[in-house]
Amino acid sequence: MTAGRWGEIVRRQTTTHIQRREVIIGLGGLALAQTTLASAITALAADKQQAGASSVLIVVDVQNCFLPGGSLAVKDGDQVIPVINRIAKGFQNVVMTQDWHTPHHVSFASSHPGTKPFDVIKLAYGDQVLWPDHCVQGTEGAELARGLQIPNAELIIRKSFHNDIDSYSAFLEADKETHTGLASYLRERGIDTVFVTGLATDFCVAWTAIDARHAGLNACVIEDACRGTSGRVAGDGVGGHDRRGRLAI
Repeated sequence: MTAGRWGEIVRRQTTTHIQRREVIIGLGGLALAQTTLASAITALAADKQQAGASSVLIVVDVQNCFLPGGSLAVKDGDQVIPVINRIAKGFQNVVMTQDWHTPHHVSFASSHPGTKPFDVIKLAYGDQVLWPDHCVQGTEGAELARGLQIPNAELIIRKSFHNDIDSYSAFLEADKETHTGLASYLRERGIDTVFVTGLATDFCVAWTAIDARHAGLNACVIEDACRGTSGRVAGDGVGGHDRRGRLAI
């Protein structure tokens, strides 16, 4: 999908190697200094302290449909679960997102006779990639992964519940006009830095991180707590976007 420029990833900041390569990469315009990130991540990895009250961990779409065996499975998607569980213990603030489609959502190929999954059609807001039915409201596939153990999560943002608009980002739907309310929530809480994890790196994770920057927040992606549609860990040659809105990695 093309919905204008995503923005440019200016550089990648590799701060430090810690257990399971939980390395942070910076997205364009990141305001935090590399040394500050390195010391914070090292402390979290060693379970020495929690992230500050002005930071939040965002866990994106770790749902059954995106896990192996699901209708839109991300290769090795289940491998992020133990990493996210461990990281989440170090955060005072955790927000989770949940893809929450209506049964005949406009983004489903099944809603457009004569099309097949991964075709691209034109909608009012631009190109729309058509998906297999997934994460339909109230179904097992839409449930958060059973292995997630994040009792400290304080908010779940549901997206794609508007039948005629797709939604990848935790902040904005695909029309780039319809807000989820997350940015306002974070501002009200005094949160200015987001750490993004989940599925998939090159779609919902990337859109979430970039829209966080557009909202004036500092944004980082935790590499080993994500998987992309290629099955690779994030950060291997990040940069570039294809016409469907996929972040090339």
